[in-house]
Amino acid sequence: MLSVVDLRTRIASGALTPQGAVALSLEAIARHEPGVGALVRHQAEPVIAASGPLAGIAVGIKDIIDTADMPTEMGSPIYAGWQPKADAAIVSRLRALGAVPFAKTTTCPFAGLDPTLTRNPRDPGHTPGGSSAGSAAAVAAGMLPMALGTQTGGSVIRPAAYCGIAAVKPSFRLLPMVGVKTFSWALDTLGLFGAGVRDVAHALSVIAGRPALDLSEAPGAPRIGLVMQDFAGIPDAAALDALALAGRAAEAAGASLSDLALPGALAEAFAAHGTVQDFEARQALAWEYAHHRAAITPLLGPQLDAAQAITAEDYDAARRVAHRGRRALKDVFDEVDVLLTVSAPGRAPAGLGSTGASSFNRLWTLMGVPCVNIPVPGDGLPLGVQVIARFGDDGRALAAARLIEKALST
Repeated sequence: MLSVVDLRTRIASGALTPQGAVALSLEAIARHEPGVGALVRHQAEPVIAASGPLAGIAVGIKDIIDTADMPTEMGSPIYAGWQPKADAAIVSRLRALGAVPFAKTTTCPFAGLDPTLTRNPRDPGHTPGGSSAGSAAAVAAGMLPMALGTQTGGSVIRPAAYCGIAAVKPSFRLLPMVGVKTFSWALDTLGLFGAGVRDVAHALSVIAGRPALDLSEAPGAPRIGLVMQDFAGIPDAAALDALALAGRAAEAAGASLSDLALPGALAEAFAAHGTVQDFEARQALAWEYAHHRAAITPLLGPQLDAAQAITAEDYDAARRVAHRGRRALKDVFDEVDVLLTVSAPGRAPAGLGSTGASSFNRLWTLMGVPCVNIPVPGDGLPLGVQVIARFGDDGRALAAARLIEKALST
């Protein structure tokens, strides 16, 4: 895989030019893209900035994020060929930093549940996850050092786990959502995919303008709470083994580890996620639903049909439940610095008929807290665990994840 940090180090030393770094991506795309299907399109001769903290870093842009120089099609025929007049705020920020956002990556239609035809680079007979399918697959295949995704349920952390790469879903609204197609305004969150935790940590710190996010070491010996999320279901044996391995690695690196039972208010909040999401989705996609219902995909269409029955009272009640959950979660972080749990119920499902389950991600998206996926080494398809910190404590989540990642590699 291509590494943001390694590429930037080589460019800074003069061993590689920004043009040479982008050429590595173009060469990898030519080799791997026909078999993976991660890209909607890419520019064969992109404009490459000569300077900037992300100069030479090719970036994949999930195709619900506006780009002024490439169509944004939302994964839907409704928007075939649609060309925005302006870049989304996040794309403008990337360009200002010298990055090269020259590829649009596949997305489930409107970032929903209907799968794409993108294949998992680790095994083409399996899904890469969704809805940020192309972004995860492009990084995992070594075609891009960085890609943008979005998460409303589990669309960043889950595909990263399935594809064996790192990813961060930052605290809610740390990155700007202006110019990104909305599914749920209370949940949608931009995220980053990269080869390793140090790559996403560095990229996030630069993009957000917060150097403190890129901590080389965890502050002190982190107190880690091991969380099972019983209300979300039971992970399979392989996922539990990966979680246990990550926990042992954390302890060997000096962290303290303890089993932690989440309060009932968080189980209630988990159950409220769908009401918040779907009530907002029916409004965010009201024009598409009213004028193009027949073109809406087989899973999203019935989801929006059912959402028409959600009342404002239902929505307000769900929001109150979510608020109580956030208050309860603050108390949890009085006991520990970060939480550690599985990123997905197991390995990527076979076939391309499903993107897998977001059950172990939804609560944390609703809570708005930072989550970091760490690939866990082993045989077979990849597995991942996620580190979760309190709202706004993204640097601590990333530092703890780096500690575990490094311990797992030794």
